[in-house]
Amino acid sequence: MQGFERGSIAAGRLIVPISTVVLLAGCIVGPDYRTPILPTPAHWSGQNPTKTALPAQLSKWWQRLRDPELNALVEEAVAGNLEVASARAKIREAHASYRQSAATLFPSADGSLSANRGTTAAITSGSGGDSSGAFRSGFDATWELDLFGANHRSVEAARYGLDAAEEELRSRLLTLIGDVASNYAQARGYQARIQLARRSVASQKQTVAITRTRAKAGLVTAADVAKAKAQASSTEAEVPTLEASYAETVHRLAVLTGRSPDALNDRLKRGAPIPAPRLPVPTGIPADILLARPDVRMAERQYAQYTARIGRAEAARYPSVSLTGNIDTSALELGDLGKNSTIGFSFGPKLSVPLFNAGKLQAAVDVAKAERDQHFIAYKASVLTALQDVENASVSLTQERIRNGKLSSSAKSARDAARLVRILYQSGAASLLEVLDAQRSLDTAEDTLLQSRVSIATDYIALNKALGGGWDGAIDSAKPEGVDAKTRPQPASKATQ
Repeated sequence: MQGFERGSIAAGRLIVPISTVVLLAGCIVGPDYRTPILPTPAHWSGQNPTKTALPAQLSKWWQRLRDPELNALVEEAVAGNLEVASARAKIREAHASYRQSAATLFPSADGSLSANRGTTAAITSGSGGDSSGAFRSGFDATWELDLFGANHRSVEAARYGLDAAEEELRSRLLTLIGDVASNYAQARGYQARIQLARRSVASQKQTVAITRTRAKAGLVTAADVAKAKAQASSTEAEVPTLEASYAETVHRLAVLTGRSPDALNDRLKRGAPIPAPRLPVPTGIPADILLARPDVRMAERQYAQYTARIGRAEAARYPSVSLTGNIDTSALELGDLGKNSTIGFSFGPKLSVPLFNAGKLQAAVDVAKAERDQHFIAYKASVLTALQDVENASVSLTQERIRNGKLSSSAKSARDAARLVRILYQSGAASLLEVLDAQRSLDTAEDTLLQSRVSIATDYIALNKALGGGWDGAIDSAKPEGVDAKTRPQPASKATQ
């Protein structure tokens, strides 16, 4: 035991200065991430630059469509959509990867226990031989000194990867809510158009009946009756096409909520008005996009993640030092372990220095830098795409509102014209051709007006999606099991700040 103690003291005297030198010399190599500052316009093209822009109202924006059924469908989709469930699983994976990387910063230790028994027999004498046994226990420990920050950079990259996974979930939620709202507005639009088509068919059949009565009186010909019937049949033929489009939209809605395609058929069968948003929509300033759009934030986090990976690749080009130690004891009887047993130990540093690798490690650094540059370009592209989406959606909504006003006026005039022509036709002062033409113009005007109302709703939805609106507290309300906001990972080093 005295030899053991002297060995321990000697090892301690050797390791302490080595560890001190290593820790003092240690540094984290590679570039430290800094959030890039990208130029954005001072205001949107439709804004008055002299007025202060109102901040965008993104909190549960779909509720401003004032439709309780839509609100319920959004909540059901957030809870049951399969793509959202996949994004939640990715967060669990990213969180586990972070914990796995963080574990490399700490020592690892393993214990062992083994037992062996054998028999030695004398062949010449024919005796039974002697039996012997051996028991061994041990303890091994290893700690890699993160001399140049390879492990710290891995932890940093994993943390940024977790951030990116959370932003991907928010992006999926934003897309999902927009798709649910758009399909719901379209479904209500198809219902309104089906009702309009059926009213038009009923009106045109009345015209057929009037024309048939006038034909019996000799006031019009059989050809006029045929024309009236042809127009009624043509309008009636549009109903199945609209019914099919409505069914497809309802089926998409059901799948978006994570149900079978026919799950919402009975629920949405009863008609409801086309959702009408509260307008106008405050859009804030373009710079808000950098913080509001989850896809932009996800691209920025991925850029940060691949920046950290450069440091990990750089650190591989430098020496690495690890401390290893083990203690083992062996005895002939299990009860003698730790008492009447032999004890051995070893403890010391291990230094590994890359001498020649034909440029492999430098190539790995170059690969990491190229990947970082690709993600920086992707980040810039996501910002430009976001700005474009807002501009396009804003223009579309503004122009569609103007168009809708003109269409409303057109439909009102078409209704007045159709009513007057029908009165004149019944009194014999107008021809059947004029009646049919007036009815056709009215049907087109009213159907176009309905489509315009749907377009206003979908443009409103597109604008809120472009601005980055979404589910408040996406990570809290849609948090996968095992992710706890209270144990949110903290930066691994000053380089990650």
